[in-house]
Amino acid sequence: MRFQVRQASIRDLDTLVPLFDGYRQFYRQASDPARARAFLAERFAHLESVIVLASDEEGAGLGFVQLFPLFSSVRTMRIYLLNDLYVAPAARRHGVASALLTAAAEHARALGAASLWLQTALDNAPAQALYASLGWQRDHEFCDYALSL
Repeated sequence: MRFQVRQASIRDLDTLVPLFDGYRQFYRQASDPARARAFLAERFAHLESVIVLASDEEGAGLGFVQLFPLFSSVRTMRIYLLNDLYVAPAARRHGVASALLTAAAEHARALGAASLWLQTALDNAPAQALYASLGWQRDHEFCDYALSL
């Protein structure tokens, strides 16, 4: 499978919406393309995230990764939260996820970020294996907590 990976822009919204909606469905959310479109459009409008898009030779979307900027007070540097990674089912096992993760790291590195950070489900062994194969290291020092509001 041949594909290209590049930073997405608002002009890619029509390509991104079905992928983002599929991502949300993967995490057991109801399909809602209008909500997906509004969320992505707002991120673009406010420059609140960076989206890297993989597409085939005809321009059809294969997958994406979304990065949100954060800052480390201790390191006094920018870091990125790799919040979303999704590859369409038909495009899986063709190197799309690896290419997206590599492009995300290159983007963050080019902007002088100290690191990328992500979370995945404890039972998501395929994702964990992919991350490890690309040099990501599991944190054994800290535990995460969340407060629902």
